[in-house]
Amino acid sequence: MSDFLLPDLGEGLETAEIVSWRVQVGDRVEVDQIVVEVETAKAAVEVPVPFAGVVSALHGAEGATVVVGTPLISVTTEAAAGLQEPGVVSAPVASDAPGGSGNVLIGYGTSGGTSGGTSGERRRRRNRTAPATTPEPVRRHDGPVPVISPLVRKQARDAGLDLASLPGSGPGGLVLRRDVAAASAPAGPAAAASSDGAPREAVAADAGPTRIPLQGVRRAVADKLARSRREIPEATVWVDVDATELLAARAAINARDPHQPVSLLALLARFTILGLRRYPELNARVEQDAIVVPEHVHLGFAAQTERGLLVPVVRHAQRLTTRELSAALAARTASARDGSLAPADLTGGTVTVNNYGVFGVDGSAAIINHPEVAIIGMGRIIDRPWVVDGALAVRKVSQLTLAFDHRVCDGGTAGGFLRFIADCVESPVATLADL
Repeated sequence: MSDFLLPDLGEGLETAEIVSWRVQVGDRVEVDQIVVEVETAKAAVEVPVPFAGVVSALHGAEGATVVVGTPLISVTTEAAAGLQEPGVVSAPVASDAPGGSGNVLIGYGTSGGTSGGTSGERRRRRNRTAPATTPEPVRRHDGPVPVISPLVRKQARDAGLDLASLPGSGPGGLVLRRDVAAASAPAGPAAAASSDGAPREAVAADAGPTRIPLQGVRRAVADKLARSRREIPEATVWVDVDATELLAARAAINARDPHQPVSLLALLARFTILGLRRYPELNARVEQDAIVVPEHVHLGFAAQTERGLLVPVVRHAQRLTTRELSAALAARTASARDGSLAPADLTGGTVTVNNYGVFGVDGSAAIINHPEVAIIGMGRIIDRPWVVDGALAVRKVSQLTLAFDHRVCDGGTAGGFLRFIADCVESPVATLADL
């Protein structure tokens, strides 16, 4: 019998939560067969076993946390040439290499630093390596059940629900956590008939407070935010801006090419990149007794997902055109929400932008994404009275906020940076000179 240890999932991750087992004790497995799906603080990962045989033990129930380097599954191996050593997950080799395995951890890159392929390629690998012992769910349609998140699948399984029967409220009918929660929620107080035929009200029992484990993405976010508040002496500045011309400029840009629309977040990101040319201190990081200012801009942006708040990163954003930047932001957002982002796509940012307006709020005193030193955000855009050329008018007004690390600069630098971006918002055409 050989133990397969939970492999190092990269990016300093030390634990993973078991979401679902794909095999049971007594099942026969082959090299590279997906045996378990785990959830880390970065992503959902499907783990293949590196040798063949019969499953003799599963080390941990669904929902349990496993430490890297401890047994995950035990397999009674068969005598066969070319099988990998137990507990070893090596760098992938070509699928036609002698004795080689072409698979990698689904959702993670190879040891050479390249990603595990596109979202579509990962899904094809899932289909190719899925164990034959896992029956396909009964569906009411020809396509796959519209659900991506392993947490949603586990939530539905725990509630005894058939995902194929649930209507999805996400894009394209995607089944989200709230859909499973709504389908599994107990009915409210209802009128029931008493023995004499008179209606009576059913009273729900008090089940006590709900405990939600602080783990996975939520634990990672909590740790990073707490560290930011402990280590960074942050200050916040803000300014109201007339965004009327910005909306007009965006409409003109998108009318010219409606197939590649530019988002407001992309325009804010473009102005931020321009501002960092003049105020590079806000693209820095603090390392012991030095302020390090890189030449590149790795742009992070806040994305709310079913797994929690994530900050995907667009690397070398300063090299992209505005349309390319908008497309990159949209692609990263989609990947964040379907769980296909690689860990490398969630690290290494140098500055973060956020669009608070999507939550219907005017602004936010945001917490800086450690180890960055600044985060800039834009609130909702609404009609407000505004003085234009000495006369009162109704304009599209928003609020810009900047939280910055006071160790790297003073209020003059932070105010100058924010004022530059505000001027870009109010006069986007004049900004063309700096593009």
